[in-house]
Amino acid sequence: MNAYIFPGQGAQFSGMGKELHDENTLAKEMFQSANDILGFKITDIMFNGTPEELKQTRVTQPAVFLHSVIAAATAESFEPNMVAGHSLGEFSALVANKTLKFEDALRLVYQRAMAMQKACEINPSTMAAILGLEDEVVEKICNDIDEVIVAANYNCPGQLVISGSNKGIEEACVRMKEAGAKRALPLPVGGAFHSPLMEPARAELEVAIKETSFNVPTCPVYQNVNAKPSLNVEEIKTNLIDQLTAPVRWTQSVQNMVSDGANDFIECGPGKVLQGLVRKIASDVEVRSI
Repeated sequence: MNAYIFPGQGAQFSGMGKELHDENTLAKEMFQSANDILGFKITDIMFNGTPEELKQTRVTQPAVFLHSVIAAATAESFEPNMVAGHSLGEFSALVANKTLKFEDALRLVYQRAMAMQKACEINPSTMAAILGLEDEVVEKICNDIDEVIVAANYNCPGQLVISGSNKGIEEACVRMKEAGAKRALPLPVGGAFHSPLMEPARAELEVAIKETSFNVPTCPVYQNVNAKPSLNVEEIKTNLIDQLTAPVRWTQSVQNMVSDGANDFIECGPGKVLQGLVRKIASDVEVRSI
């Protein structure tokens, strides 16, 4: 069985999607539609922008989404048995299994990006990658610090991203190294994604999601919040809203997909980050790009 997986923020690069745009009529139409919906030429930034321009949240999230969704839409054969996306990638996954229309999902992604940007300005905060510690050790250290700080991304065994206040992350990095972490590396991000500090963005996104039409999916989506498959529209909506303040359970999602029969993982979108993570979680499955 195949599992199509979709990357999140951080996979962007200058030139992303240009080949698709230039060589495929459907891709060109979708990119033009995206420019019209967003009200600015995101294609100019995707194809020719600097890394700094691409790093702006209002650009990054729709850019990664567009590359992923258009790659899937223009693939020669695309019949997923199950789908999943890492953080932002969950929106791409929901287009892939027909839960969301392309245009509606793009609007939600852009609203999500702007809401997250605002939340970052309200609560200056950040994230850090912790390598080489057991999840339970990382969680305990976070719990013992008297600041808002949580485990945010369970990426693969021995790789966990934490999220919280600037002071909390600074203290946590020191404690993680003392506990034996190979690395405790602050990340160049604008805020504490997937933490309680994203509550203002969650509230804003909730309104937008409740006003958007969702369809019954063609195959299960394994969602970040609980790592479980869902075909239930109301459940999918709730999990999508909660995702902003809850951790991304990627390790558990991949493990559950494998348990449910997935043996061929296909990454759709820029970069190869998810392929690397899947190999570390389940070494005996096929992993490739679309």
